[in-house]
Amino acid sequence: MTRAVIFDLDGTLVDLPIDYERLFRDFAKIMKTKEVRPITRTISRLDQKTKNEVFKLWEKIELEAFGKMTPKTEGLGLYKEHTAEPKALVTMQGKILTQNALKQLGISFDSIVTREDSLDRTEQLKIAAQKLETPIADILFIGNNEEDLRAAQKTGCQFWRIEK
Repeated sequence: MTRAVIFDLDGTLVDLPIDYERLFRDFAKIMKTKEVRPITRTISRLDQKTKNEVFKLWEKIELEAFGKMTPKTEGLGLYKEHTAEPKALVTMQGKILTQNALKQLGISFDSIVTREDSLDRTEQLKIAAQKLETPIADILFIGNNEEDLRAAQKTGCQFWRIEK
């Protein structure tokens, strides 16, 4: 039984054309390393000063892509289907971009968990479930990639995958 729904943002509700090659190249300069992937794990190991520099750059590049953001019909349709259930959003995007995107889409959530809260999708789901005060098994997570699927499996929530 689904009692609450958690959505991912990029790739699920919107397509955000971030230049990830540029982002990773610029991250490598800041981090003084050649290998930055997997990015969330690499960032989580940084000292706070370097992490802040990385987040600032990430936010700048996200906001540059914001003007080219496009809505995802399937994801937004599922959002409308689940208007009666409590909803949360989990995203690796930053708070500013997330707020701007939701405002532009005209949608809202009971709880929002961004990369500033956690760089781990599984942890993001747990935080969102706790904020929704709903057992994880009663939550449907709507995402778009393998990382989302693995996180859903690890936490034990239901999963629906948005196709490209």
